[in-house]
Amino acid sequence: MATTVQKITLSSSRDIPFNKLVLSQSNVRRVKAGVSIEELAEDIARRTLLQSLNVRPVLDAEGAETGMFEVPAGGRRYRALQHLVKQKRLAKTAPVPCVVRDPGVDISAEEDSLAENVQRASLHPLDQFRAFQALREKGQPEEDIAATFFVGVNVVKQRLRLAAVSEKLLDIYAEDGMSLDQLMAFTVTNDHGRQEQVWETLQRSYSQEPYQIRRMLTERTVRASDKRVLFVGLDAYEQAGGIVMRDLFQQDDGGWLENVALLDNLVAEKLKAEAEQIAGEGWKWIEVNVDFPFGHTHHLRELDGTPTDLTAEEQATIDALQAEYAKLEAEHEDADELPDGVDARLGEIETALAAFEGRSVTYDPTEIARAGVFVSIDSDGRLSIDRGHVRPEDEAPTTTGADGEAESSGDTGQGSEPTSSAIQRAVITIGGQPEAEEDDDDTVKPLPDRLVSELTAYRTLALRDALANNPHVAMTALLHKLSFDTFQHAAPGACLEASVRHVFFSAQPADLKDSPSAKAVAERHEAWKADLPKDEAALWDWLAALDETSRSTLLAHCVSFGVNALYEKGDRYGGPGVSVHGVQHRLVLADRLARAVGLDMVEAGWRPTVDSYLGRVTKPRILEAVREARGEQSAQLIDHLKKPDMAKEAERLLDGTRWLPEPLRTPEAAATASIAADSDGDDDTLPAFLSNVEADDEAGHPAVIAAE
Repeated sequence: MATTVQKITLSSSRDIPFNKLVLSQSNVRRVKAGVSIEELAEDIARRTLLQSLNVRPVLDAEGAETGMFEVPAGGRRYRALQHLVKQKRLAKTAPVPCVVRDPGVDISAEEDSLAENVQRASLHPLDQFRAFQALREKGQPEEDIAATFFVGVNVVKQRLRLAAVSEKLLDIYAEDGMSLDQLMAFTVTNDHGRQEQVWETLQRSYSQEPYQIRRMLTERTVRASDKRVLFVGLDAYEQAGGIVMRDLFQQDDGGWLENVALLDNLVAEKLKAEAEQIAGEGWKWIEVNVDFPFGHTHHLRELDGTPTDLTAEEQATIDALQAEYAKLEAEHEDADELPDGVDARLGEIETALAAFEGRSVTYDPTEIARAGVFVSIDSDGRLSIDRGHVRPEDEAPTTTGADGEAESSGDTGQGSEPTSSAIQRAVITIGGQPEAEEDDDDTVKPLPDRLVSELTAYRTLALRDALANNPHVAMTALLHKLSFDTFQHAAPGACLEASVRHVFFSAQPADLKDSPSAKAVAERHEAWKADLPKDEAALWDWLAALDETSRSTLLAHCVSFGVNALYEKGDRYGGPGVSVHGVQHRLVLADRLARAVGLDMVEAGWRPTVDSYLGRVTKPRILEAVREARGEQSAQLIDHLKKPDMAKEAERLLDGTRWLPEPLRTPEAAATASIAADSDGDDDTLPAFLSNVEADDEAGHPAVIAAE
């Protein structure tokens, strides 16, 4: 016998005047959440009521209907309608669509209220993203969408960007195969193919963090904060068709430029245009580059230019600025911290005064005809023009006068009067750093020669800066050298053969000149150079009149330029170059000097980055660094990665650990053999981390030298 299925009867619906409705105390919603009542009222005013109210008749004591209805489910909608009535935008008697519950049912009003809220399924975020995208595709502006749904315009842009991610990745997100944070990271680029490629790569990787996704998507780009971008301008790059990748979900410092080749072309064109303008000044040569290495002008003579005279108005401005600066300093000399406004004003005054100091300089036309200019970009993205440098081969030939004194012929070195010179063809070169060869062997091999040379270039500069700030140690170092020369070797010569030979860096990292040590040395050198008389006799008198503190400080600065803590590959066969033993002896002395001045390369500004170290060594070296700084567990987190990813992760792990590679470490202060004993020794092997040659095998054949 068939079972009879009881039919369901739905509650009836009807329009009830608003003034016949009252809010029920059975509504379970007590805590405010979601869209505010005011915003919901505005939405109802725009599109009317989209969902009916659930109501029950109000009964009197005898159980008869009173004509009033309570609202147990739909309280927020009721309050929004009430808000519109108070604003007189809705009539008190306006009919409201309602679903009327039978008062005789067994289900309570509280249960209806709870069911309406609990059984409601929230919209999946992806559905919202796609809904916003559909509105945008129909022509609705982002501002209108934001106003309609009471969100910020930036929120709309973010959701539209999320909806624009590869459909394959959106489907993965919809199935909970990807987190929202990961999806947000993929919005950095609009290249769907690249997005999918990175996601597939991540499936074989231990780390799938959002920052790793952003890093992989932007590894072939240039930061908007790069000095090349600052030089040409982001607008110029975009007008030329360049694409800028932006991150709408976190600070991106202006984004990333995708078309690196286009950027380099724009930089080259702008630098060339600047050089062509400078060529009209009559210089013999102009060398153009994005950057020049540290010490590139050391072998050149610098012309003495004459700054242009200040006008009366400019001098009055300078006087006023200096007076204001002195007044502000005097008013706040006892303050522990300057007010923000005062601090900002002092900075503005310093900038304005610096602009006057950098005013144009005039040169002798005869000198201009044999000198040249370096044109580059400084670290802040501004054009850097370094005028007035004479190459040795362009110096005027000298002749001997009747009194035996050397005299300049006054010509350009070509036996003729100076003529208008043409600009040398500008060549833009952006040098890259060589990387260590990839090696699957887990053996920790010696560091490449060039890398050690570059690391010790950093150390040499830091030692120079530290020595120049320690006159006592500088005096000791100089006296040590003079005593050794005096008592160990006969050194016949002229009046006084003591000298400091400037040491130049044949191998150096690209950012050496921007290091804190390089800047400190250069600033101190320019300050002394501005004070020292150029005439030899006047220089003697000036030095003789110096106070002892200034003499010691100047001596320390001069001695510091002779510091040579560089590693170079020694000649093992007695050739004209420095011997292996000579290199070892130099490094022993450098360690002693480092201990004396308390050298700390971390404080000097060196950090283990992909460019400075990690991208230049083998994977075992990277793991060894992380293991030393963070322990075996941290090393195991990255030991499965490919070298580029391993280097980037290692840079993050080593940040703030104060880890240094062996060539940059200062040995602990301890008793060491004297220099004399060291000089008489027979051991000419280099420290382990510098040795490029393995021990000879049993057959007596030399081992293979580690590839650079």
